[in-house]
Amino acid sequence: MSNVRKQLPTEPEIRFKGYTDAWEQRKLGELGKVRSGIGFPASEQGGKEGIPFYKVSDMTTPGNEQEMISANNYVTTNQISRKKWKPIEDVPAIFFAKVGAAVLLNRKRLCRVPFLLDNNTMAYSMDKNVLDTRFTKALFETINLASLVQIGALPSYNARDIEKIKILLPNINEQRNVGILFQRLDNLIASNQRKVEALKKMKQALLQKMFI
Repeated sequence: MSNVRKQLPTEPEIRFKGYTDAWEQRKLGELGKVRSGIGFPASEQGGKEGIPFYKVSDMTTPGNEQEMISANNYVTTNQISRKKWKPIEDVPAIFFAKVGAAVLLNRKRLCRVPFLLDNNTMAYSMDKNVLDTRFTKALFETINLASLVQIGALPSYNARDIEKIKILLPNINEQRNVGILFQRLDNLIASNQRKVEALKKMKQALLQKMFI
């Protein structure tokens, strides 16, 4: 039996022309910071102005399929001061569920403006000096966060589990090119999804008007 370990690949199968350097193995904890959410009392919810306070359910709000554009709850600077909350100002960041059934859905969203998040969620703030925003968003789509789930009454994981994830990272210029490609694909997908939804609505209207 051979004791030779199989070497992991240091570059992807497909690359942009002109890039030949090996990708560097790093841990997410070396490239950014993980923040867990906080309690959000019902008495503080329902605001329409201020800083967004994201919950898991906000990921399903129309328009938030890729990035968190809107929230169902906003909080004022007065609320933030009174409750001693600390908004996540290190943006861009990746937002995702950390506990409950939503963890198994493995959804991630990009956040570009300061925000707060409830205690069922978590966010990864990236170091913009070493990580391209669009590349990191695409990278997180390849990470199966559900595989980190700890055995217990509720599926969950913690910040340390995220920080220990190993990734392969190209230089910042190659990151930008990869990120731009996947953003264009996301935009194309979103555009076609809107067309599909419009056609579904038209079909439903015709079914109601053309059948007795």
